[in-house]
Amino acid sequence: MAISLDTDARTDAALLDVRAVAALLNCSTRHVYRLADAGRMPAPTKLGALVRWRKKSILEWLDEGCPSCRKGGRP
Repeated sequence: MAISLDTDARTDAALLDVRAVAALLNCSTRHVYRLADAGRMPAPTKLGALVRWRKKSILEWLDEGCPSCRKGGRP
């Protein structure tokens, strides 16, 4: 039995590395890490030593105007 996924479902579930996120944001990879460390963008998913971001969450964050993603503390 073959499982069929449409292309939208596959691209929504895609994981992006830091270079791909930097290209989407038009910034350096170091700046992506700074934004993530400061809680100013969606948190990455860590797979062992790999750090990846969900494409869907990055695109939604951009569509919302890049709001801070901090969960408390100083604004």
